[in-house]
Amino acid sequence: MLSKTVKTQINFRLKNIYSKNIKGSDLKLFADELCKLIQISNKKISKAKRKNLRISEDTTVVICYGDSVFDNGKLNSIKSFKSFYNRHLSKFFNTIHFLPFYPSSSDSGFAVKDHYKIDSRLGSWTDINSFSKKNNIMADIVINHASSKGLWFKNFLRNKSPGKDYFIKVNKKFDISKVVRPRENRLLKKINVFNKPDFIWRTFSSDQIDLNFKNPKVLMRFVKIMINLACHGVSIFRLDAIAYLWKESGTKCVNLKQTHEIIKLLRIVCKSLHNSPYIITETNLPEKENLSYFGKKNDEANWIYNFTLPPLLIHAFLFEDSSKLNQWTNKLPSTKLKNNYFNFIASHDGIGMRPIEGYLNKPTLNSLFKRLKKNGAQLSFRKTNKTQKKVYEVNVTLFNAFKNTDYDKKGLYSFERYISAHAIMFSIEGVPAVYFNSIFGKSNDEYKYVISNNKRDLNRYKWNKVKLDRFLKDKKSKQKIYYDQITNLLKVRKKQKAFHPNAAMRCLSFGNKIFAFKRMSLDKKQVIICITNISSKSQSVLLNDNKYGYKNLLSENIGIISKRLSLNPFETVWLSN
Repeated sequence: MLSKTVKTQINFRLKNIYSKNIKGSDLKLFADELCKLIQISNKKISKAKRKNLRISEDTTVVICYGDSVFDNGKLNSIKSFKSFYNRHLSKFFNTIHFLPFYPSSSDSGFAVKDHYKIDSRLGSWTDINSFSKKNNIMADIVINHASSKGLWFKNFLRNKSPGKDYFIKVNKKFDISKVVRPRENRLLKKINVFNKPDFIWRTFSSDQIDLNFKNPKVLMRFVKIMINLACHGVSIFRLDAIAYLWKESGTKCVNLKQTHEIIKLLRIVCKSLHNSPYIITETNLPEKENLSYFGKKNDEANWIYNFTLPPLLIHAFLFEDSSKLNQWTNKLPSTKLKNNYFNFIASHDGIGMRPIEGYLNKPTLNSLFKRLKKNGAQLSFRKTNKTQKKVYEVNVTLFNAFKNTDYDKKGLYSFERYISAHAIMFSIEGVPAVYFNSIFGKSNDEYKYVISNNKRDLNRYKWNKVKLDRFLKDKKSKQKIYYDQITNLLKVRKKQKAFHPNAAMRCLSFGNKIFAFKRMSLDKKQVIICITNISSKSQSVLLNDNKYGYKNLLSENIGIISKRLSLNPFETVWLSN
């Protein structure tokens, strides 16, 4: 049975979301239905013996598609991935983020047609269940929109359920002048709904129609989807594009109060389930707005994407200047237990530019874009008004991003930049996540981009399992060299208590050619000083507080370092007491 406290919290959140539009008696019916749903689901979760998440220095995530690795037949690719994972990755990662594995009509899975099915080419719920027995599974809940080719939208146009009133209709009186856009496409499309002209809302593309969360049945539907995932072994829910969920005339239609209240309600549902799954919010926004998704009382997301890290880290390495990275790290708030930053430097999307608003000025940004374009990047834009647009993201693989700099035009140190960037990401406060293609140093997929004309396809390469296995058997192959370095960092990391996601972090100042910080374990017994030379010239550092000496965890010659430390170009050291 659910406690009175939980029932009261659910009622309170539903009232905060819907009290202006829906009668109290109707809200009570929704609350009762939700409580009953949780109780029924807990019986299934208990029967399946689902375990709670345990977050530690051992928590590391690999980000992939269900078909990131496939056999020649290209069917049952989740099984192919599991086979590859067990052989090559299970020692270094304990959490798998599968990007949307549902039937979809576009956007590499993010235009979902049916949230209750797994794409038959990828596998089945049995595969997810099987994978989850020894690993944490993170899955997308594509909550802001659904496919124009799915059953919901077809039923919406027929006024049938499920789908009736599921999508947003607005008329000419709805003021969209302040709406914040993440894309260039037209926001509204005029269509006839029941012989009446109306506009439907499309934040991201013409195939992704925004859902109407002013209808509580839509919220209830997504709670059911979430619980269905939990019953199939998913323990982390990624709320895709969550910031755009609620729309009000005359507002920015992003980060509205009701959106935050919905997340708080979903957090209550998760805490009430026996396996207590986590929520991670995907909000590619300016940093202050992104941080707000922890909630003022830490009652919203368990994890938030650390969106500011990738662009600032890339800028620091390409221009050999850590000043902005230092400035950001100094201001980064510490997290509390069960709240963590989700650290990443590459993903299926591009490198978001909104999170560094206020850190890099226009001339600096232009220099960054110019350099990245020389390295093979494409730029994607968003509308800021009817006539102007800004760069929303840079589409490029990490391999290409770090390839050449204005100081290293021949790319002599591209490998060192690449590995040290990952070393930083693995060691700062938070949970580290590695994009599958980054493990093997994959370069831009120019062939796929030419075919699809989708800029994001530059970094969405899919691997033939036999071919990738062959590469990893060859000690001289590029894939094996990158794999060995990345996995060695993870092998060292997972043994250090000072790298617990919530271990204290303090920035250290050694000038703008060095990026450094200190981590201290929760029990205060271990201290690790992480230092990276972000320049193409050797640097030396004076360790003033080095009373007893430190050992470099990343060196085969684990000698005691006293006061003066010499660093090769783009070298990282992890100095432990």
